[in-house]
Amino acid sequence: MVKFFIDQHGCAKNRVDGEILATYLGNSKEKYELTMDSAQADLIIINSCGFIKSAKEESLNALMETKAAYPDKKVILAGCLAERYAELFSKSLPEADGIFGNGELSGIEKLADDVMAQKRPVEKMPQKGVSFCMRQVSFGFKNSAFVKITEGCSNHCSFCAIPLIRGELRSRPADSIIEEIKKLVSDGVYEINLIGQDLAAYGTGVDDKEIRSELAKLAGVEITDQANDFFPASGVTPLAALLELVSKIEGDFVVRLLYIHPDHFNFDVLDVMKKDDRFLHYFDIPFQSGSGEIIRLMNRKGNSESYSEMIKRMREILPDMVLRTTFMAGFPGEKDKHFKETASFLETIEPDWSGCFDYSLEDDTPAYNFKHRVPSRKAKKRAEILGDIQTAITEKKLESHLGKTYKVLIEEIIPNEEECLAIGRAWFQAPEVDGAVVVRYEEEDKEKIFEGAVITARILAVSGVDLDSRLVAE
Repeated sequence: MVKFFIDQHGCAKNRVDGEILATYLGNSKEKYELTMDSAQADLIIINSCGFIKSAKEESLNALMETKAAYPDKKVILAGCLAERYAELFSKSLPEADGIFGNGELSGIEKLADDVMAQKRPVEKMPQKGVSFCMRQVSFGFKNSAFVKITEGCSNHCSFCAIPLIRGELRSRPADSIIEEIKKLVSDGVYEINLIGQDLAAYGTGVDDKEIRSELAKLAGVEITDQANDFFPASGVTPLAALLELVSKIEGDFVVRLLYIHPDHFNFDVLDVMKKDDRFLHYFDIPFQSGSGEIIRLMNRKGNSESYSEMIKRMREILPDMVLRTTFMAGFPGEKDKHFKETASFLETIEPDWSGCFDYSLEDDTPAYNFKHRVPSRKAKKRAEILGDIQTAITEKKLESHLGKTYKVLIEEIIPNEEECLAIGRAWFQAPEVDGAVVVRYEEEDKEKIFEGAVITARILAVSGVDLDSRLVAE
């Protein structure tokens, strides 16, 4: 029996891939067994990230450190970094005993067999469809799960390497999404986070006609030849149609949508959300810049005026909506006036949460050859300024929750001899990227507080980006 360990890096989409890899290998119980202790493993898989420079360095360092710590163990470099540089690494990275990309993931067992047989395989499986299976492993917090509904991206933002790493956008069949969510809910999962490079584009891609026909059949809607842009004759977008199907699933669970490109936001999803309060009014819409000139250089179509109007309209429909976004500072050609426009836009839309990063120069992307690069120090300083603006906005937003009660999904129990403490998240906090809720409770309530429990807490104070609360007896 070969024991294997998976060292996870990168985003939530990559985490799903890691869980799929672990499931495929774990299903071969006569050969492979998952361990959560790298010291006990015979085979270690570095599930790498290849998105930006810092992430690539982190993954490579993990590989080097693992091989140095365990020279007798077999180490596979998998994931996005392996996909992007497979040919280069096959010649220049002897520390990797095998290289496996992020295409069709079911090939991991054969590659692992070859590695354990002293071969050094390099495998990039086809970028077709969306790899999925009924995952039997979770690397996240209990009763919270990510469900991938698209793969790849066809937006081709000039700074982004995702199309190079994961290919053009493909959509996952709706019946498998519904089946997986039903299974997760039946297993007690409370929080379902729908993910993809761009959820707004769900229903398009390689299997466009099949996806739309399937959605129509599942929803009991007649599809017409004229409905080329939107699947049913009523004009509902595929993402909204998918959410309609999700809303038919019975159970006590909530659904969050993560990552929607701002240039083609699906407004009809708001109608579905208004009818079913299990859909969280939380939106992750990465704007990247507030300058029209820079947005166009990024190969995007909007501007601060159209984006501001979009957010205004969304808030009119869902007054309690929570907005997370991302801004990039120091994009090639960004002058002081452009940066000021972005800072002004950030202050105008007042997102609840925002990631503010300096531009990462990525080879083989169009922006790699752009002139007028911004010095790294200046880019980092601009990102810090945006971060300071966002911190003030977030603290103000969090104050609006004071005195209110919310359901909180408990993620961790904190050992403390003086008082009972736990950490969790309310609906307006996405996993791993936003703040948390610290829950205080009494000794006699210990049986109510455990990882994966959903409790009610009253918000007492704001502490940076986190909230302090106390358990409410029910």
